[in-house]
Amino acid sequence: MNRRPGLSARMKLTISYAGFLLLAGALLLAVMWVFVLRWLPDGDPGSIQRRFGAVIITGPNRADLLRGFAPAVATALAFLLVFGLLGGWILASRMLAPLTRIAYAARTAANGSLAHRIRMKGRRDEFRELADAFDTMLEQLESQVAEQRRFAANASHELRTPLAISRTLLDAARNDPARDQGELIERLHTVNTRAINLTEALLLLSRADRGSFTREPVDLSLIAEEAAETLLPLAEKRQITLDVTGETTRTVGSAALILRMVTNLVQNAIVHNLPVGGTVTVHTERRHDASVLRVENTGHPLPSELVPALTEPFQRVTERIRTDEHAGVGLGLAIVHSVVRAHDGTLDLTPRPTGGLLVTVRLPGTPRAPSPSGGPVDR
Repeated sequence: MNRRPGLSARMKLTISYAGFLLLAGALLLAVMWVFVLRWLPDGDPGSIQRRFGAVIITGPNRADLLRGFAPAVATALAFLLVFGLLGGWILASRMLAPLTRIAYAARTAANGSLAHRIRMKGRRDEFRELADAFDTMLEQLESQVAEQRRFAANASHELRTPLAISRTLLDAARNDPARDQGELIERLHTVNTRAINLTEALLLLSRADRGSFTREPVDLSLIAEEAAETLLPLAEKRQITLDVTGETTRTVGSAALILRMVTNLVQNAIVHNLPVGGTVTVHTERRHDASVLRVENTGHPLPSELVPALTEPFQRVTERIRTDEHAGVGLGLAIVHSVVRAHDGTLDLTPRPTGGLLVTVRLPGTPRAPSPSGGPVDR
């Protein structure tokens, strides 16, 4: 933004200090005039007066004191002005020193370096609160930039892998024309499908991170039933019992994104389960004005230190890797986490002591309208 040049904050503070000090001196002299000089007599200096038989010798009158007092007043005011300017300049420089450090940190961040921190010492005041807030902002920006760079590098690697496989298959077919074309086409189809799924997952993840969606009333219980119905054939194929329970649980958000979130959770719970005889339980409920979705499954024990890595993009825990046709692209729980965050909710992953994982999603609930009988009902 183009602005006209003006006085610096230091100069404004200096002039303000000097003006205040000069005004205080002028007020002090005015008080002296009002309460001291006005009581002096106007008679001739050194005159002798007789009152009630007593002799009163009067000293200098008001005019004499004014002639002697005026130069001293002018000198005092000039001294106060100079002293106020110098003192104000020094005080302003000391008070504005924190702003200089904050401005330097801002310029450093603008040049691309987010690692610099102000770390201002001293007791809390307005400047130090501003510095602490700026340091917090820099930490968040640095973390987000690092996450974006890591995500871009991982996405590039993941997208390059199917393309490299496709090129290898095509080169092999070109060098060996007698090779079975049906097998080649099937493998190319599998690789291409994986690349498409990865691209769609990346687009969905970007959409959820931006929060660019229309919010509308959504019933989590209906979403859970729809996701379970879609994945029921997969559960039956793996001989896993899929159970959906709960009550009407309403929230506000994107029905498509929430459906993808629940589908990812249920699919992960089915895929990462016991080989035979596993269970998956999906439960919805209202709790303290929040809409809660719980997805719990059986499975192999999962170390608690590995749980935080599950929501990172392309971070696959060794114990949860699948090599069949339902192997994911490493974005399942990352998409879940992004969708929950975009809907101002929370995601909690807890390993079960007997094996498997308990996933709890809390989304803001909608208020309950009063029923005719006086009790609250869901709208």
